[in-house]
Amino acid sequence: MAVHEHPHRSPGFHLPFRRMRTAASETAASETAASETAASDTAVPAHVGTPGAQAYAFASLRLLTGFVFLWAFLDKTFGLGYATPSGRSWLDGGSPTKGFLGSVAAGPMRSTFHSWAGASWADWLFMLGLLGIGVALLAGVALRPAAAAGTLMMALMWMAEWPPAKHLADGSASMSTNPFADYHLVYAVALIALAAASAGDALGLGRIWARLPLVRRSRWLR
Repeated sequence: MAVHEHPHRSPGFHLPFRRMRTAASETAASETAASETAASDTAVPAHVGTPGAQAYAFASLRLLTGFVFLWAFLDKTFGLGYATPSGRSWLDGGSPTKGFLGSVAAGPMRSTFHSWAGASWADWLFMLGLLGIGVALLAGVALRPAAAAGTLMMALMWMAEWPPAKHLADGSASMSTNPFADYHLVYAVALIALAAASAGDALGLGRIWARLPLVRRSRWLR
């Protein structure tokens, strides 16, 4: 007796096609996700390049500090009647360094500062330093050279006043308010911070200055 088996469809007959469709769908989804991720990674946020509150805070500090240096130059040059009386300006034959360095009364460099007081080279270096630092800070350019020059100037002035001394050479009280930290050190640290933060990019010509070929070759001019 012949046994006839009824033809029937295998339960797994369509599974390969289903797996192919599933794999294709997963591949398409993966490609779509990858495209969206790449697009999001390459997209430039709208706020990039826009100065924020921190940039404007540094810019304000830069402008104020620059005005301090530039005003000192103008007052000593023209005798505007503030720290330098009229008729005793640099243009009138006065010395910008004689009064300050000649009155140094404490510290290990007292005799050295006395020898520098009123010297032509000292007057010129001091005044050019005030002018150069002031203009650089106000314009927002060459902040690194300005910071180096300003820090050296503030260090010398700190040594001239010599805050650690309790008494002057004549035995009188120095009236020092702090044995170490005074406004000269504050100015020096401010100059270094401004240069490190590229504070000339906001409210200044820092970005234009940085694109100049000479500055791009010599980053210390930044």
